[in-house]
Amino acid sequence: MALSMKQMALLTSFFGICSFLCGVIAENKKPAAGTPIHGKGVVICKYPSDPTVVLGYISFAALIVSTVVGYMSVFYPYEKRTIPYSALFRSPTMLVFFNVAWLTAGLAAALLLWPTISEQLYLTHTVHKNPAYTCPTAKTGILGGGAFVSLDSCLFWLICLMLANNARIDYFEEVDGSGKQEEHTQVANIDGNPLGLDALKHVNVV
Repeated sequence: MALSMKQMALLTSFFGICSFLCGVIAENKKPAAGTPIHGKGVVICKYPSDPTVVLGYISFAALIVSTVVGYMSVFYPYEKRTIPYSALFRSPTMLVFFNVAWLTAGLAAALLLWPTISEQLYLTHTVHKNPAYTCPTAKTGILGGGAFVSLDSCLFWLICLMLANNARIDYFEEVDGSGKQEEHTQVANIDGNPLGLDALKHVNVV
């Protein structure tokens, strides 16, 4: 099934917003620290119910899908018409926003994965031999920052899609215009010789 530009934009936006919301909720639900329980030479950390890890991975997965769909939306052959890379990236603005979209996607992925994996490790390893261990959790603020950068990446992909649409319009106007001009030239040459080549040959023979 062929997708329209509007559908690709909606898919990119949906997964981008999903990544943002899951990242923000994961940040808000993350406990500040666990409760240390001192045993004989060890500290056992007891953490409250924490959806941070699950939400963090969902946010990361949604970011990946948003990035893939955003990338595909730029090069997708809408109406079964493709545009060459040289025409698509003719504008320096398009090239800049395309690279910025990739950079923000990579930064958002790093900011989402780092605290999510750290939180998972904290929740998994709960027994520590250090009696002064305070049972910390992942650093506060990184997940929320990753969520906002993920949303920024989504917005940059939408801007790239709009710039790609402008490039497609200009390119196909040039292609269609040159095709029509060539057709008009051929018609003009025929009109300039009403008898046609066969008629001229016949006249020469007579």
